[in-house]
Amino acid sequence: MSYFDVQFAENCKQILSSGAWDTNQEVRPKWLDGESAHTIKSFAVINRYDLQKEFPTSTLRKVNFRAAIDEMLWIWQKKSNKIADLNSHIWDSWAGEDGTIGKAYGYQLSVKHKYKEGMFDQVDRLLYDLKNNPASRRMMTNIYVHQDLSEMNLYPCAYSLTLNVSGNRLCAILNQRSQDMLVANAWNVTQYAVLVHMLAQVSGLIPGEFVHVIADAHIYDRHIPIVEKLLTLPPLPAATFRMNPDVKDFYAFTVDDFQLENYEYHPFKEKIPVAI
Repeated sequence: MSYFDVQFAENCKQILSSGAWDTNQEVRPKWLDGESAHTIKSFAVINRYDLQKEFPTSTLRKVNFRAAIDEMLWIWQKKSNKIADLNSHIWDSWAGEDGTIGKAYGYQLSVKHKYKEGMFDQVDRLLYDLKNNPASRRMMTNIYVHQDLSEMNLYPCAYSLTLNVSGNRLCAILNQRSQDMLVANAWNVTQYAVLVHMLAQVSGLIPGEFVHVIADAHIYDRHIPIVEKLLTLPPLPAATFRMNPDVKDFYAFTVDDFQLENYEYHPFKEKIPVAI
């Protein structure tokens, strides 16, 4: 059965049984009808996935695999903040009049910084160190840049990736300040598992452990009945992840280079309200 779904179920049960409500506080998110979107949450949820054993994604409901990868490539490969560069409309609500999401996500990864070895943006610095200094304990990114927060249309949720080469295994920690468990958990885990596979392949490594640290793991009030329905479903066997083995350049990957084989999932047609 899908280990991801076992973890997801444990996380959600923990949140629902012993989480803290924010109903006595003013909150930023709203539902489309203007009502405040309150949550029940757990602090510091940590999940570990061994990418050699299984590819982590949901079988309780379908993850749009191509769209998830497309967004990840938009941020990490294109390093873009322009919604026209994205092949879906998931960021439309946060686009400004200039057609961008401001100085957020891909924008921050595109900014070049001065190092002793020269000028690099954050992605190219990772690629350089993986090739030239794999023993480094300084391979990390950070897109939560305080001086630019006022010019971001949405503060980054997943904001920091730390890489570590252990033997011939590339391991990673994703730090996330906030996570909508129903809408975003499977989506983000799928994306960053693929990213670790990509970085490993172009660096001559194999993917190792992916650790996901969530500071505020929450379920929105209107999502609770949907989550409870999902928790009645049995996890199905995990899918098999395939990536084009011929691609050795990080910037040469396309969405078509990735596949989920034998991907089974429960039919789930219920509309999920989104808080903005």
